[in-house]
Amino acid sequence: MKLTLAALATTMMVASPALADLIVPNMSYRTGPYAANGIPYADGFADYFTLLNERDGGIGGQLVQVPECETAYNTEKGVECYESLRGQSPLVLNPLSTGITYQLIPRITQDGIPLYTPGYGRTSAKNGAVFEWVFNAPANYWDGASVAVKHILDQEGGDLSGKKIALVYHNSAYGKEPIRTLEELSQKHGFELSLLPVDAPGQEQKSQWLQIRRDRPDYVIMYAWGVMNQVAIQEAVNIRFPMDKFIGIWWSGSENDVRAAGAGADGYKALTFHGVGRDYPLYDDLQQYVYDAGKAAGAGDQAGSVLYSRGAYSALVIAEAIAKAQELAGTSEITPAQMRDGFEALEITAERMAELGLPDFGAPIALSCENHGGDGLARVQQWSASEASWSLITDFIEPDAEILDPLIAEDSANYAAEAGIQTRCE
Repeated sequence: MKLTLAALATTMMVASPALADLIVPNMSYRTGPYAANGIPYADGFADYFTLLNERDGGIGGQLVQVPECETAYNTEKGVECYESLRGQSPLVLNPLSTGITYQLIPRITQDGIPLYTPGYGRTSAKNGAVFEWVFNAPANYWDGASVAVKHILDQEGGDLSGKKIALVYHNSAYGKEPIRTLEELSQKHGFELSLLPVDAPGQEQKSQWLQIRRDRPDYVIMYAWGVMNQVAIQEAVNIRFPMDKFIGIWWSGSENDVRAAGAGADGYKALTFHGVGRDYPLYDDLQQYVYDAGKAAGAGDQAGSVLYSRGAYSALVIAEAIAKAQELAGTSEITPAQMRDGFEALEITAERMAELGLPDFGAPIALSCENHGGDGLARVQQWSASEASWSLITDFIEPDAEILDPLIAEDSANYAAEAGIQTRCE
């Protein structure tokens, strides 16, 4: 039997304990055109908090409740989920959708609820002086565009003069995010940029790839999601575009995206802001306390996959921010405003990542009132079809602050003027 959103919200509220546990909703999409990617992320997110509850008794002695609300990656449903969840006093929301994020920013700003959008959402929310309640560490879309170009520069001996780079992008707020950055980078480095939008869900791309075959760009960068990734990679195989010159953003770099193309996908590259596989001590604990205990959120077949690990990593950052908020507030029963303070004082060092069972998994994160996005470091991973796995082929690469900082300042200032926001952090 299917529940309406209202009924689901009522059910979750009844199921929630009377005492004030820590509420961290899972805004998921297990249905709809992007379910194959939404499911592993949602599972990793939920399983990490289950691990903390089962192994550690929660965070600061408080259990973490993770009520789930299905958005189907639909903006309207995402807003409905927000309205149903906010009555539960959530500490933070993680909608996993740029479209939903854009709609929620005015609401969470008014309601005083932090929004955590790692690797997606509104890039200029990195500016905490304007976006008080939004955090997008460890990296954002503009960081990704810059890191991709830096990797291409490295491949080309530091000179892109006269080179051609095509952007194949999801024709939505998400896919359009890197355009301005790439335009600025094309002027700086002298490459020619072509823009090739693809309408959702992305199953029709013949004309775009025929244009790529005709124009013969030196590299293709892709900002896509769901089936669009699979179709694009297959189309690239069909026109024999070299896979090692095809680079996806981190949302175009999961196992789901490459497996369908078989051997043809060998050598395809994608960005990532975290490690690959399950060869980390954290997974031993997940095995003991979650999988073997029969408490996993899903079928258990996604552990160690790119998107499962990303969901778990997002939960880890939130958990560390909760612990910092508790420390600052001197109480384990924190409010959303205190959660914001925890994010703004968050520091996750390399040593702390090792303590958490994820050595060399993610770059250090240090946030502040002004900086809600961290340093924006990312790595490049490459697919091996024969081994059916990703491998990291670069160290963490720093984005081009000379290009990005003015863009973030300009965009956030425009938003502040439109929304009548007084800047802070002075």
